[in-house]
Amino acid sequence: MKGPTVGVVGLGPMGAPVAGHLARAGFPLQVWNRTRQKAEAFGDRAVAHPGDLRAEIVLSALPDVDQFDEIAPDPVIRDWAGHGTTHVVVLSTTSREKAGRLAERLGGFGVTVVDAPMSGGDAGARAGTLSLMVGATPKAYRHVEPVLRSFAATVEHMGPPGAGTVAKLCNQVIVAATLLSVAEALDLARRAGLHGEQLVRVLQGGLAASAVLEAKAAKILQREYGLGGSAANQVKDLRYAVALADELGARLPQSRRTGEVFAELLGRGLGGEDHAAVYEVLSPGGGGEPPPG
Repeated sequence: MKGPTVGVVGLGPMGAPVAGHLARAGFPLQVWNRTRQKAEAFGDRAVAHPGDLRAEIVLSALPDVDQFDEIAPDPVIRDWAGHGTTHVVVLSTTSREKAGRLAERLGGFGVTVVDAPMSGGDAGARAGTLSLMVGATPKAYRHVEPVLRSFAATVEHMGPPGAGTVAKLCNQVIVAATLLSVAEALDLARRAGLHGEQLVRVLQGGLAASAVLEAKAAKILQREYGLGGSAANQVKDLRYAVALADELGARLPQSRRTGEVFAELLGRGLGGEDHAAVYEVLSPGGGGEPPPG
C-alpha cells in the first residue's frame, strides 16, 4: 500500500516492532533512535538526527513526553512543519497535563498532536495486536487511523485530545493492581508449598484468569524479569493516575498503595526490570526460593 510517510522516533521494545509493522504494511517509513545501531537495523530508512525526518505523521514511542521534548525542541518542530509534518502521535503513557502542553507547543507550528497510548506490552507490539486509546479531534483521528491500524488490533477513538491519555491511565490502574495480586498469590503459594505452574493453570481456567496472569506468571515463576513493561514506567504511570485522581476528586485507595509497593522496586535498583519484578518486594528479603514449578 501507499500512504503518508511515517516517522517513528524511539525504537525500544515497543517502537521497533511498530516500525516493522508499518514497513510491512507498505507505508513509506523513516526512523530515528538515540542508539544509532537500532535505527540502522532499518537500513536506509534510518536518519541520523530527529531534525532530518521528512514525515507527514511522526509517531513517538519514547517513554514519555519529556524525552520527546528533549529530542524535538522548537527548532526541530519548525523543520518538521516546514517539510510537511502535520501530525505527531504520542504512543507513550503520559499525563493529561503534559499531553496538553505538547499540543499547545506544536500547535504553534501548525502541527496537530494525537495521544494514542499503547496497551499490550512488547508481545502485543511484536504480534501487531496492541490496543490503542486515541484522543483527537474527529478530523485528526480520521487522518491517522489507517496508520494506527497497521500495528494495532484495537483502535478506539475515546474522545477529544487528552482522552486517550486518561483511558491509558485507567488501563494502568488495572494492570498494576492485577500484577501485584498475581505476585501476592504466587508468593503465598510458594510459602504453602504449592506447585506454581499447576496453580497458574487452574487460575487461568477460572474467574482469576487475566491477560496479566497469562503474560507475567512465567516471569514470576522463573524470577526472570527481561524487559516488557518496566517497573519505572509502572511507577510513573501510577503517579500520573493518582495526580489525575487528586485533580478530579477520585479516591483511588488501592492504586495509591499499589504505587507505594512498586516504588520499592526503584529503591532496590530494579526500575529497569519488567514490572513483574514486584514479586521481589514480596519474597523474603527479595530472595528465597521460587515457587515450585
